[in-house]
Amino acid sequence: MHPDSRHPPLAVKVWGDFACFTRPEMKVERVSYPVMTPSAARGVLEAIFWKPEFAWRIEQIQVLKEIRWFSILRNEVNSLASHRSALGWEREGGGYFSDQDRAQRHTLALRDVAYIIEAQVVPKSGRTEDEAKYRDQFRRRVADGSCFFQPYLGCREFSAFFGPPSADDQPIDRTEDLGLMLHDLDYREDGSGTPRFFRARLERGVLRVPAEGAA
Repeated sequence: MHPDSRHPPLAVKVWGDFACFTRPEMKVERVSYPVMTPSAARGVLEAIFWKPEFAWRIEQIQVLKEIRWFSILRNEVNSLASHRSALGWEREGGGYFSDQDRAQRHTLALRDVAYIIEAQVVPKSGRTEDEAKYRDQFRRRVADGSCFFQPYLGCREFSAFFGPPSADDQPIDRTEDLGLMLHDLDYREDGSGTPRFFRARLERGVLRVPAEGAA
């Protein structure tokens, strides 16, 4: 349990065939961190259950399967879709031709992954009386397999399955320093985000997450 937590953490097991938790410093090619990041874990939890009245605080991530890598080479387009451009084509003719805007990019990703995410519900308004309600709703949704949208493991094409952890689930026996890892993004009003990082360490298969990352 996190030092400032009042309740045992909520837990969910997530797994999938592939995952890619992209390092933000890699601008063109995608290179994954070796384990799930706290921001990716938050994204999984929000896919299962989210309310504007609370936020998720990730406490730790257990790695249940040995870290295995694979690489793929894919054709991707260079440009982002633009509503303004589409309106211009509608008025003046023309269009977008993907074969003229294509590039091959390399992805170094993970295969056959499984994790247990442990987290706390943090009410934004400070009204702790709603906390028990949200915790119960999350447990029911995990047990029923309910979600707002399909969770994914870093990239949207890498879908995640989820369910309650079992007594047989055990973290791998692996300890190593992982260096600086993305903690989360601080978003501004214009939609841009500033990344926060923390010094990550895998301890007997468990990644413990500080309450706030170091800027």
